[in-house]
Amino acid sequence: MTPNLRRFENKAREKGFAAIAGIDEAGRGPLAGPVVAAAVIFPPDLTIDGIDDSKKLTPKKRDTLLEIIYREAISVGIGIVDPEEIERTNILKAALLAMAMAVGNLCPPADCLLIDGIFPIASPLPQETIPKGDSRSISIAAASIVAKETRDHLMRRYHEEYPEFGFDRHMGYPTKAHKAAIAAHGVCPIHRRTFRGVREFLAGV
Repeated sequence: MTPNLRRFENKAREKGFAAIAGIDEAGRGPLAGPVVAAAVIFPPDLTIDGIDDSKKLTPKKRDTLLEIIYREAISVGIGIVDPEEIERTNILKAALLAMAMAVGNLCPPADCLLIDGIFPIASPLPQETIPKGDSRSISIAAASIVAKETRDHLMRRYHEEYPEFGFDRHMGYPTKAHKAAIAAHGVCPIHRRTFRGVREFLAGV
């Protein structure tokens, strides 16, 4: 891990903040399942070899890092927003809500937020949005791993309820196999009915 991955955390500490949380989400693109966010607070100067944006890591590496993150973090918070809320609002608002929920579930709480992306969240805490933050900040990278692994675990559990869709393989993303399963079996309760790729199959449902 390069020291630059701590530059946003270090800058916040120079301003007097002590409990700096990185926040990221997983699951904006799938056709099924929840959007999940995580918030992670690390102690100062923590080094975790190999930590990076979750999308750049293998499932085995993410699983290994997840255990280290939970062991080393001061606090980890999770936020989960289900498909019904995604449909009621939209996926961006649902993702931001999940992020705010994750921050609210931190114990001990944060006093400053580093948020992946360009959109702030509903929180009274000081916050900084960081485009591509999951590859630029250690705490956001950790949050991306926690969010991704948490969501994948949920999707594997959904696979037990709806095995015909193969959620344990594609995690609800719009793969060729997932689209074929929707065409063959229709939609199930965790599908996002307003999404293209799902709504076309709702006639008569």
